[in-house]
Amino acid sequence: MKNYLAKMYSSRNIPVENSSSGKNPNRVAGGIRGQGTNTIAMLGEDGVERILPTQKYVQALEEQIRQQQVAITTINRKLTRLSTAHDHLAARATSST
Repeated sequence: MKNYLAKMYSSRNIPVENSSSGKNPNRVAGGIRGQGTNTIAMLGEDGVERILPTQKYVQALEEQIRQQQVAITTINRKLTRLSTAHDHLAARATSST
């Protein structure tokens, strides 16, 4: 009986869900927000209520940021390549004229 109670009520490390689960982070964050579980309210010792985001919601937002940063990096790389190609073509056009 003691082992059962220890398993049920003891703190244990829950592995963090792998970010490469294939789920769309926009939908994950939207689902969390839609369920109303994106924030928790805490009452401080001074009697002031503080509304804080949940860890799961923050992780979903961080995943959104990571995906946006990858997209921005890719677009910047493509823009640099196009700009370089354009400069080379413009230099050839002016030198051949």
